[in-house]
Amino acid sequence: MDIVLLIGSIICLLVGLAGAVLPLPGPPLSLIGLFMLHYSKYVDFDKKTLTFFTLVTIAISIFDYYAPIWGTKKFGGTKYGAWGSTIGLLVGLFVIPGFGLFIGAFVGAFLGEILGKAAPEKALKAALGSFLGLIAGMVGKVILCLAMLVLAMMAIAEYFMIML
Repeated sequence: MDIVLLIGSIICLLVGLAGAVLPLPGPPLSLIGLFMLHYSKYVDFDKKTLTFFTLVTIAISIFDYYAPIWGTKKFGGTKYGAWGSTIGLLVGLFVIPGFGLFIGAFVGAFLGEILGKAAPEKALKAALGSFLGLIAGMVGKVILCLAMLVLAMMAIAEYFMIML
């Protein structure tokens, strides 16, 4: 059973890292990987570590959702741009897997502002804010997933070094 937990953990951690940039729930998958590893014989993370990564995963997941909306508003966008960004992000996710997320958020914010009667220059600025917010959320997810992966690999390596 421990080997299944170890392999499942590594898969979750790697898929979680990929999910930080792809439309997958990256940080939650990586967190599941940490917990799987914790319940194996190979690693025993302390409660503080698991609590910390759980709380940061929740925070990053919330931030990732709101970052494009925040970016739109920070760059002078209105609720039309924020809604457009959200809708565009979701549409882009399904229409063009991978890059559609970026394109959709940008185009959605731009079109939302145009529909809200904003000048094209202001709409473009709001769309740029949406794009930057999306990138900020993605960077946060990548950093978190990498931190969990590195922690897990160091713990696994330590276990096998002791066994030698």
